[in-house]
Amino acid sequence: MFQQIIPLFDHLPAWLLVFFRISGLFIYSPIFASQIIPVRIKVFLALGLSFCVYPALWPVDVAAASVGSASIVGVVANGVGLWEMIPMIGLELLIGIVVGYGAMIPFVAMQMAGKVIDQQMGLGLGGVFNPDLGADSGMTGQFYYILGIFLFMIFGGHQIVLMIVVESFDAIPLGGFVIDGELFDHIGGMLDTMMQMAFKIAAPVICILFLQQVAMGFIARTIPQMNILSIGFAIRIVVASLIVILLVGMDAQVFIASMRTTLWNLSDLIMR
Repeated sequence: MFQQIIPLFDHLPAWLLVFFRISGLFIYSPIFASQIIPVRIKVFLALGLSFCVYPALWPVDVAAASVGSASIVGVVANGVGLWEMIPMIGLELLIGIVVGYGAMIPFVAMQMAGKVIDQQMGLGLGGVFNPDLGADSGMTGQFYYILGIFLFMIFGGHQIVLMIVVESFDAIPLGGFVIDGELFDHIGGMLDTMMQMAFKIAAPVICILFLQQVAMGFIARTIPQMNILSIGFAIRIVVASLIVILLVGMDAQVFIASMRTTLWNLSDLIMR
């Protein structure tokens, strides 16, 4: 019995590298890294996914496969020393974290847009802490974040993110991830997309609130007897809330388009 188990130890280094690449998603990514999910459940999910993915990574013809140190067959055949294993684990974790971070960027944009709108509405100090983003979230920001999660699940974003990580084994060998200028260029491009998305969502509400403020100024000058300060804040909240509700369909389209662009850039980055 023990003699049959011994050959499995040769697969341990390669399986650990696969496990840590998948585990990167559970550190920082939508859905997978949610603070609502207990850490124990995340560990078991990562273990289960690694057990499912690892056998599929083996080539059909093992004898004809490359036995180079960078291939999964090479890692099993040649083994990996402890001091080689540590940096390889760090690189594998980084792959999962980069994919998860890129997928989280549109959610940060939604949070930014909601925070700007909350400040314009006068609700900036009424936020609560959002553990998934590690920042305070106001009423509008929380609404946009929940909307983003709903849309992300609807069009299968969580499956796409997981698929990108699984397909990365074909493009990036174990421990072969390279940190270069192209990586930072892609991240910069995704951050630029985030700023554009936040502006597209927040700009209509800000413009309407500006026009409302101008109109209230004219009313104050025309009817001095009216106490604008007593009703101005309430009107701003009502107007902004109505605009957010009326534009929720457009905001959903902006989020989906931005998420598709971000996932495409992530796929292009990993498959380069």
